[in-house]
Parts: sequence; structure tokens; C-alpha cells
Amino acid sequence: MITHAPLASAVHLRSGYAAHLTGVISSTALRSLASTVVATGVYPNFGGIGGAGDLKTVIGALMTIVLVVAVLMIVVCAATWAVASSHGNYGAAMKARTGLLVAVGAAALDGAAIAWLNFLLGIGPTL
Repeated sequence: MITHAPLASAVHLRSGYAAHLTGVISSTALRSLASTVVATGVYPNFGGIGGAGDLKTVIGALMTIVLVVAVLMIVVCAATWAVASSHGNYGAAMKARTGLLVAVGAAALDGAAIAWLNFLLGIGPTL
């Protein structure tokens, strides 16, 4: 028998609060499915994608390229900033300083991306 009753009595969150799902069609099968999903937990399956090893290789290569380009830009922008400042061209010095700061930020983000991703994957199952 299908009714239009709220599913709040069937689905409970882990913290003890009831989920407020009004207007959802509920049945015995849907209630058992919802309680099973909440009880077992649903997590991403990283092994379910074909070619995941190739994807990791491509991402590693792209991160290496970004890091090499960022270091080259740091060298170029620092040299340009020094030459422009010594010659009194403060407009070019300001643009070189901005480029240097952007390159340092890109290198920092590239280096921190793996640590950030591992941190997020580590706390994901605990939520």
C-alpha cells in the first residue's frame, strides 16, 4: 500500500534527529531501503572506475608541469622585478611583483593539493 505520509518515522540520522522528508511517497520497501542506506553508510568507490591508475598518472604529470612552470615564472618575475626596480620603471616592477606572487601562490596550491585531498578523504568516512 502506497501512502503520501512523511518518511520521518522511517529514516533516522546517526545523530538522533529524524529526517524531515514530507511529500515523499513511502512504502514498506522504500522504508527498508532508506533504513538500510542510513545504517550501512554510502561511501565513494574509488576502485569502480576503469583506468583509475592512468588517471593518477595523468594528474601527477599535470601537477609536475604546473610546479615546473610556477618555478620558472618565479625566476622570470623576480629577475624582471629586480631589473625594472633598478631602472626606475615602477609600473613594470609592480606587474612583475604581481606575477611573482601569483606564481608563488600557484606553487603553494599545487603542493598543498595532495595534502588537502588526503585530509578530506580521511575525514569523509567519519562524517
